[in-house]
Amino acid sequence: MPTTSAPSPTADPAPPRSRWLALGVLATGMLMTILDGSIVTVAMPAIHSDLGFTPAGLSWVVNAYLIAFGSLLLLAGRLGDMIGRKRMFLAGTGVFTAASLLAGVAASPGVLIAARFLQGVGSAMASAVSLGILVTLFTEPRERAKAIAVFSFTGAAGASIGQVLGGILTDALTWNWIFFINLPIGIAALLVALPALPGDRGLGLKAGADALGALLVTSGLMLGIYAVVKVEEYGAASAHTLGFGALALALLAGFLVRQATAKNPLMPLRIFRSRSVSGANLVQMLMVAALFSFQILVALYMQNVLGYGAAKTGLAMLPAAAVIGAVSLGTSARLNARFGERNVLLAGLVLLVGVLGLLTRIPGQADRANYLTDLLPVMLLAAGFGLALPALTSLAMSGAKEEDAGLASGLFNTTQQIGMALGIAVLSTLAASRTESLTRAGRPATEALTSGYHLAFAVGAGLLVTALVIAFTVLRCPKQTRQNTPAEGEARLATL
Repeated sequence: MPTTSAPSPTADPAPPRSRWLALGVLATGMLMTILDGSIVTVAMPAIHSDLGFTPAGLSWVVNAYLIAFGSLLLLAGRLGDMIGRKRMFLAGTGVFTAASLLAGVAASPGVLIAARFLQGVGSAMASAVSLGILVTLFTEPRERAKAIAVFSFTGAAGASIGQVLGGILTDALTWNWIFFINLPIGIAALLVALPALPGDRGLGLKAGADALGALLVTSGLMLGIYAVVKVEEYGAASAHTLGFGALALALLAGFLVRQATAKNPLMPLRIFRSRSVSGANLVQMLMVAALFSFQILVALYMQNVLGYGAAKTGLAMLPAAAVIGAVSLGTSARLNARFGERNVLLAGLVLLVGVLGLLTRIPGQADRANYLTDLLPVMLLAAGFGLALPALTSLAMSGAKEEDAGLASGLFNTTQQIGMALGIAVLSTLAASRTESLTRAGRPATEALTSGYHLAFAVGAGLLVTALVIAFTVLRCPKQTRQNTPAEGEARLATL
């Protein structure tokens, strides 16, 4: 356990206007991270032809970023608690911005892959502490609910914006500009963050300078994510997948043993005693894994079956971003105050189950598909994500002590990335296997593709049902929400 003499990671108080300016900086950092994950996928064909990537090598433009980002979030979050979250955010934003410049000028596959890895490092450093800064800035429940809603919307809408922006930049200019666009955003974020973010002293490195634990968790997560993202290439039962997966589990098990016995653990296991922290992270991992099928496979369906281009696909997904934004920014804080975060989360998950349920019925032929009747209702029901994510974020952070806020933030982001990696590996593999089987049986290509997507949507719906059961049985509302009487709830609602 950490020594009792460790200083508290107190932050300098910030006036109300500065708090909202700081939120804008944190949301901008999140937007860059999310955009970078989706904007690249649209430009992959242009990158492939321009730099001469092999088909296997091209996947590393995405994988290098995912591996660095997902494996370093937990470590970066705890280091932010120790050295100061503002310092970690500034350093991460600087690394990401510099790596974006390197990616934009890359003239060979090796340089681009290295730049993408560095982008992942910078993103992990900045993203891991963002929620930790947010919850220490906004301590009053009403303001915190609004701030989390803004932050959650930025992440939820970023993927759709990235697809549209990536298509426009790649078609109008060159693929290099999907990276150059980060330069003015990153520089502006740094300039505003310096005065806007509150300074914090941190606990000090002695409060958790566990070098062995850092090595075990980082290498374990890195190998685990690598094994997962390569499942589609090698197969789930291959020696490659099983071998790297077993090694990753052994390293992570060693990390947990180390944390239970170390004098100054990197990740105090006390954080998992909170039902909110443990339950919310598990629910998020399942939800994100399931929604990979919505965020990615729906876009593939539009392009491969309906024949949409990249920009048209992004525009077709925009109604989802719009309703998520309307719910996140307009009503989620009110609903959380009136009904409690747990109940709002349950309602959001029910809507998301409906989204994937409807997607199991999309037609397999372009001439039978109608966007207004087959896809637009799905986009509108995506409002469930605008309900679920802010509530889930509030629940996950409510169970963490102030000195563990950076760690809780890093953990929440880590389970998000693990869920994404699992969704990519499991659902895309199932869809590809079903498509290949039907193609060999002589089914038309578009019908075989759609049938594969149907299977992925059905499995994703099952994951969401599991998340719903866990949320119902494990999670509880934070005390300040749970103890409200109906009259108190109405009074709080009236002030929003």
